[in-house]
Amino acid sequence: MQRSLDLDDIQGNVTRAYGRYAFPFSRSFFLNIQDCGKGRQFVDAVRKKVTTSATWTEATKPRCTVNIGFTFFGLYKLLVPQRTLRDMPEEFISGMRDRAFLLGDRDPGKTEAEAKGWDAHWDPIWQQNRIGDGDIGNDNVHIWVSFNAQLKELGKAEPVDELEKECQWLRDLCDHLAGGVRIIPHNGRAGDQEYQEGSVLFVQRGDKLIPTPNEHFGFTDAIGDPVFRGQLSDAEAKDAVIGTGKWMNAKTGWQPIEPGEFVLGHPDESQELPPIARPPEFMTNGTFMSYRKLHQNVGSFEAVVAEEARTYAKLQAIDEPEARETLRAKMCGRWSDGVPLAQAPTYAEWQAMSEKLGFNVADPVQALWNKLNYIRSPEASNFRYADDMLGYKTPLGAHIRRMNTRDYMDPLNQTGIDPATGCQFANPNATHGLNKRRRILRRGLPYGPPPGAEKTDETEQGVAMISMCASLQRQFEFVQQQWIQYGLDFHQGNDTCPMLGNHHQHKRFSIQSDPASGKPPFIMSKLRTFVECRGGDYFFVPSLTSLRMMAMGIIDPT
Repeated sequence: MQRSLDLDDIQGNVTRAYGRYAFPFSRSFFLNIQDCGKGRQFVDAVRKKVTTSATWTEATKPRCTVNIGFTFFGLYKLLVPQRTLRDMPEEFISGMRDRAFLLGDRDPGKTEAEAKGWDAHWDPIWQQNRIGDGDIGNDNVHIWVSFNAQLKELGKAEPVDELEKECQWLRDLCDHLAGGVRIIPHNGRAGDQEYQEGSVLFVQRGDKLIPTPNEHFGFTDAIGDPVFRGQLSDAEAKDAVIGTGKWMNAKTGWQPIEPGEFVLGHPDESQELPPIARPPEFMTNGTFMSYRKLHQNVGSFEAVVAEEARTYAKLQAIDEPEARETLRAKMCGRWSDGVPLAQAPTYAEWQAMSEKLGFNVADPVQALWNKLNYIRSPEASNFRYADDMLGYKTPLGAHIRRMNTRDYMDPLNQTGIDPATGCQFANPNATHGLNKRRRILRRGLPYGPPPGAEKTDETEQGVAMISMCASLQRQFEFVQQQWIQYGLDFHQGNDTCPMLGNHHQHKRFSIQSDPASGKPPFIMSKLRTFVECRGGDYFFVPSLTSLRMMAMGIIDPT
């Protein structure tokens, strides 16, 4: 049964990953409130421009979207009643900085005092955030305003003019409020940027710049975002849910995840309404958001893969290019063009599949189009892990296996070799029961130079990562702490995610091998920390109703 959501009341970035809807550019502004009255004026002005989740047509599709969120201290500065604030989740109140020890951003074996200076590599805006009690004279982040823009002209990496117009509108609004709300101009590593920019990566093809779905390590990204009930029309959801919803059983197949996992005020996968602060109207149709600026150490990543590939090539009796591509795929769980190892476990099978899908045709634009069609198809996400419990195809500790465990966690799964077939047990009845409560919506974009540019660890590059979910603790923090920064659920001890994990102490990644292949397993042992957090915070992304309540100061928790 399809569940109806009030899409006009839900912000548009909750239901749409804008990058997939032809919005390849973004700018994130972070603002500080000095005056409650002017803060309410600011909210009232922005709410009238906020892009909702309402259905678009080509005629009504915005050229540039507008969305807004608030930190706990942002709500405090707007004089949201204390009774409402007290009912907010602990992790949202504490903020990302105080949760750094469990997110893997700070050594969990040391207190904050013992680890003094642990955030020295964070961008200045985030080093200076959450200092003091939120009163006058500081640069605490209170508001996040984001613009996402369409491409101005195919072949050029330029946003539509509306992006700069909206940014100027925001500047003028702050000027009008005379310091009551101000843009914090300390973004970027040097702290000299007005906003955090985001953009898909463009590649030069002839005289044209073509947008790609790649990130800076060279992998195809943004595949398999979860689909929840009410997010799409019945017709759209029919195919979109395959591989991205929850697998129930052979009879029922794939089903959308319950909306309460992502939108507050609706039943979640426990068939309960997630706890929300009073009054219910304040939080219903809103969600929580984790904003993390994730820096990618491309130089270290390429150097480690190249070094390990030389050893792997000798042991496997293959050439180094094949070894390098294979190790990259084993770390990620997908080949660089997005084909999952679960469907093409070997290099030869991957090459054949890429050829079949038209990824290597002479026309680069057509090749890109073929890839986009594939990664947006059910085929790119329609696979499971319960038939590969030993990790012969997708290593047990691979990145995508950790981020979305699919049916791997079903406690009834049999591990080992089925004597009847000589292959791993198929576990045909495995479900997503222990996975569907840990999903998050990904809404970020890369930042930094395009492919082909020289990239070292010092280059300013990475992903402005945005994750949305109903419970930051149960969903985002659990995945970040238990599945990225540990390996126990994957029988990997303390080994962390080979791509996103902190490798200051644990530098290993095990690649299992099917004994029938005659090839030995391989342990990468020289991992470095390839992705570093450069700061961020937790935000509440309210509904349109809630924005109006904040603007009018009519939140009544009694």
